[in-house]
Amino acid sequence: MIQIEIDNQSGFCFGVTTAINKAEEKLAEEKTLYCLGDIVHNGMECERLREMGLMTINHDELQHLHDVKVMFRAHGEPPATYQVAQQNNIEIVDTTCPVVLQLQRRIKKQFDSNPEAQIVIFGKSGHAEVLGLVGQTQNKAIVVENIEDVQHLDFNRDIYLYSQTTKSLDEFHRIIDYIQSHISPNACFKSFDTICRQVANRISHIAAFAQKHDMILFVSGGKSSNGKVLFDECRRVNPNTHQVECSEEIDMEWLNGVTSIGICGATSTPKWLMEECRSYILQHTEINHIC
Repeated sequence: MIQIEIDNQSGFCFGVTTAINKAEEKLAEEKTLYCLGDIVHNGMECERLREMGLMTINHDELQHLHDVKVMFRAHGEPPATYQVAQQNNIEIVDTTCPVVLQLQRRIKKQFDSNPEAQIVIFGKSGHAEVLGLVGQTQNKAIVVENIEDVQHLDFNRDIYLYSQTTKSLDEFHRIIDYIQSHISPNACFKSFDTICRQVANRISHIAAFAQKHDMILFVSGGKSSNGKVLFDECRRVNPNTHQVECSEEIDMEWLNGVTSIGICGATSTPKWLMEECRSYILQHTEINHIC
């Protein structure tokens, strides 16, 4: 018989939970609430909230809104977005994650104290959180995604290195080692570990979880940066790992020869979606499961 286990440490992180709860609270009071960008990088959860009245808009659409309420999600926003909201008399429902907010303030303080230094952010270029961080430096910060990007830095100038909160700690340390081995003795290099431990600690946990099962079903939206990191870690440990966004994407042939299934997900994956995937499998097979 096959067993199914849902990872008890997968699911929304603190910042996402706060944003979702605030959205539900506001939608209980009024029929419509605008959200600047997807409230979470999970299409199924976004659709659930859309049915409740949450309307997702982009930055261009924000420019044309006046006298409404707009939620800023956990990823955070650059100063320019707050300026637009003020000009348009928009009431901000600010759910920026406290970890991200603290990082924004640190980067702004560093930039204001030494505008000529290279402020480098290890993160995904174009990611919402990264755009908010870069905005603290008048868009002068340099975003690096890998060692290849780091090679283009000016090692004769001061470098202050930060990280997107959901990046890999191991990759961050590799970048630190590379810069330390190339920085000029006449330049200053400082690194700041700004990776969220609630997220970082999931990597080692999910690796142990993936080893326990014959097959891993990783539930995550394709836009999730954190989801990519965790999925890659699962697949590294257990090659029989499959990523789906919803239960309909499950291929029952994956279960051939499998005696145990582990279901896990990203910090943007709702618990109900992982449970729905378990139910889907149970409906299509005769399986005993553990909670």
